[in-house]
Amino acid sequence: MAGARSVDTIVRGGKVVTATEVLDTSVAIQGGRIVALGHDEALPPAERTIDATGKYVLPGLIDCHVHLGPVYDDWSSGPLAAAHAGLTTLIAFAEYNDGETLPMATKRLADEASQQSVLDFGFHFILNNEPHILDGLAETFEMGVTSYKIFMTYKKRPKRMCTDDFIAQVMERLAALGGICQLHCENGDILYHLEHNFIPAGKVKPTDFPATCPPWTEEEAINRAIRIRAMTGCPVYVVHLSTKGGLERIKQAQAEGQRVWTETCPQYLLLTEKEMETWGPFAKIGPPLRPADGSNQEALWAGSAGGHIATLASDHSPRRKALKEPGWQNIFVDGKGAPIPFGSPSVETLVPLAYSEGVVRRGLPITWMARVMAENPARIFGLYPRKGAIRVGADADLTIIDPDPETTITVQDHKGIAGWTLYEGWKARGRPWMTLLRGEVLLDRGRLARSAGYGQFLRRGVPAPPLGGAAR
Repeated sequence: MAGARSVDTIVRGGKVVTATEVLDTSVAIQGGRIVALGHDEALPPAERTIDATGKYVLPGLIDCHVHLGPVYDDWSSGPLAAAHAGLTTLIAFAEYNDGETLPMATKRLADEASQQSVLDFGFHFILNNEPHILDGLAETFEMGVTSYKIFMTYKKRPKRMCTDDFIAQVMERLAALGGICQLHCENGDILYHLEHNFIPAGKVKPTDFPATCPPWTEEEAINRAIRIRAMTGCPVYVVHLSTKGGLERIKQAQAEGQRVWTETCPQYLLLTEKEMETWGPFAKIGPPLRPADGSNQEALWAGSAGGHIATLASDHSPRRKALKEPGWQNIFVDGKGAPIPFGSPSVETLVPLAYSEGVVRRGLPITWMARVMAENPARIFGLYPRKGAIRVGADADLTIIDPDPETTITVQDHKGIAGWTLYEGWKARGRPWMTLLRGEVLLDRGRLARSAGYGQFLRRGVPAPPLGGAAR
């Protein structure tokens, strides 16, 4: 492109990281898109130059598992928190209201989020056990919502836990459309049974909770989901994988050539059920934190490094302190019989923990981050190659990481509603230095340069297989 007209921006001097390699190259940006990669002398002049010397330049990082809404962070605070943490795109779980069709809910939420979100965004819809809601599935698919989540647990929540019949119906319809079915895999009947045995027996302390969600219930539900997938032909994505047994079943399906993909989250890689002793109800998440013997954690790290676990996501589900506190007395229900909520804030710790714990302490290649937090989420959820890649024609979304600073994670630096974090006092190496979203600087050394409403709704396409094999 030597001799061409000037471009808007050139990012130079950094190590450009893709899902497969690290390049000494500069990135030229024009009109919000990447228009060239190459050495400075081969690129046109730029109106603005960003010197990223000594830093890693990754594709804009994506969190493909966040919960936003009335009981969580809203479409203002959630993306604001994520932007400060180095993310550029969120795919959030959406819920429809009583009386709404899926197309109605899509329009409402897209309008709301477009006014409030500083990040680009898309939706996965959570489907309750209501066959009539499927009447709007095809239209919603055409509106760019191509992934749908089903819960195989939470029997106490009206219509939340879905029957195998309903799951099969959803998968059949999604297979015909070309979509993907996401599943929260735990055997809800067993969890319900165990909880209602524990409560009358007085086993209601926070440390009693993990025993009501034994690891095998995840493996059993995963096996059932895979069997229904094989019957219907629908791609399946298992959310927040937490166990070695579940991973082994997924690996078996992948070896058979089945389109079965999965994610894990930092909490399952780094925390254990011992957190219930310190944090009590604040560490109540679903699936639960697993035993402290390390076997599940080691398996999940190996599964992520080996390409069997395609993505890393936060499962950001912040809850205010007042809703969690009664769980110290009874981890299952408060004094009025209302369930103690699951969930913890995690979007603001996703990037620093991935880099610090995965790249620095575990020695995983920096390309691993680009794979599990950019390219693979974009592939699976129909955004690639517009998102998740540093290549000509892609959106100029970049996350630039300074590898040197050491920071201490503290809730005082967080922007979300929760007011607490399970990682309080955690030491982390590296931090997001700058992000670009569609060619414009979004985060600049800790300061947000864009305001609410900058984000755009992303119409997504059909899933593409993620990159597999060992990260290198």
